[in-house]
Amino acid sequence: MMRRKRLGGQSPLGHAIEASPPIHGHGGSILIAMPFDPTNSHDVIVASHSGPLFGEVVVPGAKNSVLKLMAATLLADGTYRLTNVPVIDDVDIMADLLEALGLRITKIAAPRGEVGQHLEIVNSGAIRPVAPFELADRIRASVNVVGPLLGRFGEIDIALPGGDDFGGRPIDMHLRGLEAMGAVFDVTSDGIVGRCQRLRGADIEFDFPSVGATENMLMASVVAEGTTTLRNAAREPEIVDLCEMLKKMGCRIEGVGTSNLVIHGVLPSTLQSVTHCVVTDRVQAATYVAAVAMCGGSIRIERAVAEHMGMMLSRFTDMGISFQIDPAGIVATAPQRLSSIDVATLPYPGVATDYKPLVVAMLSIAQGVGIVTENLYPGRFRYVEELRKLGADISIDGHHAVVRGVDHLRGASVVAPDIRAGAALVVAGLAAQGMTEISDVFHIDRGYDDIVGRLAGLGASVTRIRPEN
Repeated sequence: MMRRKRLGGQSPLGHAIEASPPIHGHGGSILIAMPFDPTNSHDVIVASHSGPLFGEVVVPGAKNSVLKLMAATLLADGTYRLTNVPVIDDVDIMADLLEALGLRITKIAAPRGEVGQHLEIVNSGAIRPVAPFELADRIRASVNVVGPLLGRFGEIDIALPGGDDFGGRPIDMHLRGLEAMGAVFDVTSDGIVGRCQRLRGADIEFDFPSVGATENMLMASVVAEGTTTLRNAAREPEIVDLCEMLKKMGCRIEGVGTSNLVIHGVLPSTLQSVTHCVVTDRVQAATYVAAVAMCGGSIRIERAVAEHMGMMLSRFTDMGISFQIDPAGIVATAPQRLSSIDVATLPYPGVATDYKPLVVAMLSIAQGVGIVTENLYPGRFRYVEELRKLGADISIDGHHAVVRGVDHLRGASVVAPDIRAGAALVVAGLAAQGMTEISDVFHIDRGYDDIVGRLAGLGASVTRIRPEN
């Protein structure tokens, strides 16, 4: 019999996690980590005022998909191959984490005609569900090994989670979902202890369609005993990509692409390793749309999937950008000047929060006044102060940004606070008069595969330098 549990609180940010009764005997621990503070990269990106952009840019696979696909290889023994993998730091960090757990990972250069790289991942079954703190602390996606490891091995010992710091992103929905399936967690001042016997199917409803919680519950439930139903699940293209790989492995999932997923658990021994091509990164594609929109010109974005960007492309069209769409990609052509719009972030198929820094940068030189509302992470406005250094006229009112378009931006020294905001600052620098220097570009490296080379290939005046000590 399935047990139904509703997950979440009064807001998408959730409530503080409440401690369960103490665990005695064996079990693992999940330590809540402070954000990682990199000290090994002092590179800066220098962007100068650029004329119209032209040409073609090929977009690689999605960061927000590949990290979860890598975690899914923990579920079954065998040799996996992931293709269209972006060459980004988060993939390297996730590979280090998975190797610490017992996988063997080889990076292979993509053949001629492809972008990114291939990953060969060998799971010999010799998994040690304990990962070094310093690895798990560096990447938000480390949380996604909890589901497959608990589902297959019944224990976990890993620090959680690192990655971008732009407001509260609690993991309570992940843990409560696993509790509903039979896992037990104890929250202490030192972290979280968790263990279980074989997970059991449950009927779970999310108050909010959390992407991370949906992914974790998917990977746990595919090897659980019985049937699990996930209601109000997230349905981003990256989740569909994960479902498609899991189904190829032999998992039984119904409702893919909808908000209600039904998963019939199977034994891990019945699953098989697979080859899978990572879905294209829709946020990287939108970044190059923003670049041509702010600089002028017309570019082709090869491998962009318009269907995955539907709402954002619609809002871009409202700003005056025109698109030609075909199965292989899109052509984006800039207007003489962008028009202001009002936009609010929402779960997919709405406008994703990752697009928002790009939209704010575009609105900063658009005609009129635009209001951007952040419904998912109200604290994600740290980059606004950096755009103001470039001359942007932006005021913050709660979770709203009021952007008054100016005639032009001016170059300045700015700091990238996270992945997407860093990319938005690079794009804004291309439209600013003079020179813009962006530091802390290690954030950008975590999610963008050679953004400088790709922009330069379109004619942008941008370079990366390493200052002398």
